[in-house]
Amino acid sequence: MGKQKLKGKELRKIGFPSDQSKSLAINIIAEKYKHLSKTEKLDLLKQVLDKPENFLSHEHLGPLAELFSEKVEKSDHCIYQLNEKVKPYKIYGSKFITSNAIHQMDIAMRLPIAEKGALMPDAHVGYGLPIGGVLATKNEVIPYAIGLDIGCRMAISIFDAPVEKLNHDAHAFKLALKSETHFGLTKTRGILTEHEVLERPEFEMSALLKQLKSKAAYQLGTSGSGNHFVEFGEVSIEEDNSMGLEQGSYTALVSHSGSRGFGATVANYFSEVARDKCRLPEGARHLAWLDMDKAEGMEYWLAMNLAGDYAKACHDVIHDKLAKSLGLSTVVKIENHHNFAWKEKQLNGEELIVHRKGATPAKKGELGFIPGSMTAKGYIVSGKGNDEALNSASHGAGRKYSRTKTKNSFTGSAMRQELKKHKVTLIGGGLDEAPFAYKDIETVMKGQVNLVNVEGVFTPRIVRMCKP
Repeated sequence: MGKQKLKGKELRKIGFPSDQSKSLAINIIAEKYKHLSKTEKLDLLKQVLDKPENFLSHEHLGPLAELFSEKVEKSDHCIYQLNEKVKPYKIYGSKFITSNAIHQMDIAMRLPIAEKGALMPDAHVGYGLPIGGVLATKNEVIPYAIGLDIGCRMAISIFDAPVEKLNHDAHAFKLALKSETHFGLTKTRGILTEHEVLERPEFEMSALLKQLKSKAAYQLGTSGSGNHFVEFGEVSIEEDNSMGLEQGSYTALVSHSGSRGFGATVANYFSEVARDKCRLPEGARHLAWLDMDKAEGMEYWLAMNLAGDYAKACHDVIHDKLAKSLGLSTVVKIENHHNFAWKEKQLNGEELIVHRKGATPAKKGELGFIPGSMTAKGYIVSGKGNDEALNSASHGAGRKYSRTKTKNSFTGSAMRQELKKHKVTLIGGGLDEAPFAYKDIETVMKGQVNLVNVEGVFTPRIVRMCKP
């Protein structure tokens, strides 16, 4: 009985007036009162609705009571100042990270809510946190410390097929990428793809998510622009790997993309809410946060997790379609989010909210994939569980040059020569994503030897990206 989930229509029947109140109530009940029967849950919520003044100081139900009480004085916003001193944090590969990225992380570590932090060796300047920044807070979530592409992730499928198949049937692999992948900011598959993520009740819990469901449905299984890609290549597995695979070379598929327009809309909406509620000095305004005990924080957390699961679903569709079209059987699939936040317990038992902006989770034994560039190797890794790094590692090689500087510094001819040198076929892609734009992945990996073990090495062969 205790596992029965409440639905918005059931709360509407007992008088809940808004999507905000229904969403907040469902979150609180699911987290704090899951042991109750459905009848008991509804009775409790009806008490809060009828007499909110009795629950204003309640540990769990207080935020809900505030929504119903006219006696609560609410301020539109709070003004905060940064701490004078930077809270200490660990930097990995510091000599390859620009001073402006470090300065940006310093600002984050001056936030009054900052508890712990770390900077990964692929770090470079971003909005809010630098890309490669990891920041832990106690009970606050920072939308822009997660970013616009919520749940952006890597996925690698290793197939039960020798690399000779890829070499022999290269034309078929190229055609499959052209027909089964779709790139661009507004791109859709043109058809609705059924997937369980689209049946999630969260889509009915707020007006924003209801509005975004149709877009999510049509963009399911597509990829974005910029540095997003889908590629086939060769993966060489180490002898003593934790995947249970025999040492040798396999055909593999790697994809990199996120939650599409759905996640971006969620990020922009809640970033604006956070900046309105939490006023910070100009240089730190993108780091505005939401309190996880307040309705807005709970709503963002729900939407963020849904966006992360939607990003995974997009990868699942891409991998399934390509494998089926080529008659391939997957033996191992490894996935990992970046641009996300997790509730994680620290060594002292304290639970913190860990934001990873372009950083890979790397708990002890946790598998992940770290790519290089369209011509550089990528690495299957397992985490070492380094507490100073907040159990994190880089999410890639990281940019060395901005898109504008790359386009102004290199030519299409030089890029084509680089592709030919590494025997890589590129479908789409632009000069702004040329291999020269990225740091040396080997150097980045050396900067995180204390963070991850290498389990396998991926070499790209046929790469599909968005055509500029």
